Amino acid sequence: MAGKLKSIRLDNYKPLREIVFEALREAIITGELKPGERLMEVQLAEEMGVSRTPVREAIRKLELEGLVVMIPRRGAYVSGLSLKDAADVFEVRQSLEGLAAALAAERITDEELESLERILVEISEAAEKDDVDTVIKKDSEFHQILFKATRNDRLVQIINNLKEQIDRFRLQSFTNRARVRSLLEEHKKIVEAISDRNVELAKKLAEEHIERVENNVMNILRKQMDFEEELSC
Repeated sequence: MAGKLKSIRLDNYKPLREIVFEALREAIITGELKPGERLMEVQLAEEMGVSRTPVREAIRKLELEGLVVMIPRRGAYVSGLSLKDAADVFEVRQSLEGLAAALAAERITDEELESLERILVEISEAAEKDDVDTVIKKDSEFHQILFKATRNDRLVQIINNLKEQIDRFRLQSFTNRARVRSLLEEHKKIVEAISDRNVELAKKLAEEHIERVENNVMNILRKQMDFEEELSC
């Protein structure tokens, strides 16, 4: 774990505990802190240039979000990405995103449609440059605009409660350039259905999109587990 985290910048308007929390969460989501890795308060505090208190508070909050597990007498560890975890998240996500696309087809504004189309262009440009960070960022923006277009605050809240788990799997989805192109085409079809106000088609395409993402992620996780099992033999 040594040397993975940068020193915290204190010229930020947010409370220190929130800055530390966001830094640790980002490190987990991007894979800098890997599943099964132990989180040692003293070492993390030294790397980030802060006291142990905000680190301890951040770890507790990460535990509540399911990104960290506390093992009695052993300490805090980055939670693993099990096949069961992935299946559970995608099962919920498929239903929620299908509903979101259907509602967006009924309620989206012209400005929001333009935003979705612009983001698709930005994703395409980033993909051509193999700029994975931008692709992931823009994909997240795409879905947030889509959720906002539902005009259903409770639905948005429920989806955002899964955001950290979804973001971890989003990173897995963009490890293959061919898959990025497929994702882009799937997004385009969803936007076309929403633009045509075709509620049923938008719902169907969104659900199929999430199912393909799930299949891709599950295959990646299985390969990782097989590789880790070989190393342990």
